[in-house]
Amino acid sequence: MCTRSLSHQRNCKICIVLLVVLGLVIPASHAQSENWPGWRGPRGDGSSSEQQVPTTWDATTGEGIAWKVPVPGRGHSSPIVWENQIFVASCIEETNERVLVCFDRRDGSIQWQQTVLKSPLETKHGLNSFASGTPATDGKTVYVSFLETDNTEEPAKNVSKPRMNTPGVMIVAAYTMDGKQLWITKPSPFSSVHGFCSSPVVFDNLLIVNGDHDGESHVFALDRNTGELVWKFPRVHQTRSYCTPIIREVAGKTQMVLSGSKQVVSLDPRSGKVHWTVNGPTEQFVASMVFDGAKFYLSAGFPDHYVMAIRPDGTGDVSDTHVAWSITDAKCYVPSPVLVGSQLFVADDRGTVNCFNTENGSRLWRDRLGGHYSASLITAGGLVYCTADDGKVTVIKPSDQLNVVSVNMLGESSFASPAVSNGQIFIRGENHLFAVGKLAK
Repeated sequence: MCTRSLSHQRNCKICIVLLVVLGLVIPASHAQSENWPGWRGPRGDGSSSEQQVPTTWDATTGEGIAWKVPVPGRGHSSPIVWENQIFVASCIEETNERVLVCFDRRDGSIQWQQTVLKSPLETKHGLNSFASGTPATDGKTVYVSFLETDNTEEPAKNVSKPRMNTPGVMIVAAYTMDGKQLWITKPSPFSSVHGFCSSPVVFDNLLIVNGDHDGESHVFALDRNTGELVWKFPRVHQTRSYCTPIIREVAGKTQMVLSGSKQVVSLDPRSGKVHWTVNGPTEQFVASMVFDGAKFYLSAGFPDHYVMAIRPDGTGDVSDTHVAWSITDAKCYVPSPVLVGSQLFVADDRGTVNCFNTENGSRLWRDRLGGHYSASLITAGGLVYCTADDGKVTVIKPSDQLNVVSVNMLGESSFASPAVSNGQIFIRGENHLFAVGKLAK
């Protein structure tokens, strides 16, 4: 065989090896980027699998900020991201419009804005907003939820002092990715002196919506294509709560777990049938739960505060058998926690962050990092991001002792939980939407 032929074969082998290597590397790199399609991201627990996420910025100077744009209206709805589109829910209070807004992630420009409904503003808590429910998307349809009222008043329930409340009906609507309404439905009455917040969850062909309120309340499953009711599960204690379910395959079952309305419950998301329940541990809940493969963890609530770990392999009432550990000295209520390895991070509404050992509930450290927390914690690149109401974001490296990586300023207040996608962090402030990181291509 001639030397030229041998050289040609060697070159071909080298090319094949390079193609194989590139074939392995490119998809792996691409897999590190992910959409943030609903409340608390792709897994519903505030976690991002991305590694190259910004850790330092200063929006007051523009350092590390790709863009900053005004958001029409106001609201605490978190941003969601699908490819080059960002969606937020908002309320234009001057005109009583609840709107769904789509931004272009590349430069922050508004692609479209649709008015979902127009109705009088409801009674609410001072820390709530008129647009607090985070939308959800499957990449083809965007779903959003609001409250519609007509100025009717009634005495508020479950309050320490008598006052009036404006009841209404839940509105759930579906839009195409380019802003065309597909359907709108009113699954339930709703009454809460603290206002409304319900973030839809996409699962199979269903849209799960929690309707906890101070009245005849249910968890609903709607057909994603039509908005028609598929099943509903009654909430026996009929007490306002604002928790979004988390869905996991565990103990040989598909379990949809949520706290709220004086109970923790695991349901089959396809039918609404009960797997197990835990009574209490308190009356009202806001924070979503998290799961580490062995236990579900909750932080709550009002009037009593709890951090609790629950084993998910029981049946029926497991209140006395499956609570792995429980503590009552973390004053947490609104922000949802995050997990990193064997550590559970819980933000106290009053500005304190706690770190617990998930095995036994022992507190590893506690420190005041902000004035007050409303936004839920997120984790990316093995770090924890804590967004305080004044817009200060503290980045923490998990450790047995507090290890602050950076402190970053937004320059305005922020009550919405951040979103992470394709190497950027999206933070909704009181007046603006911020893209932290490099400009998207």
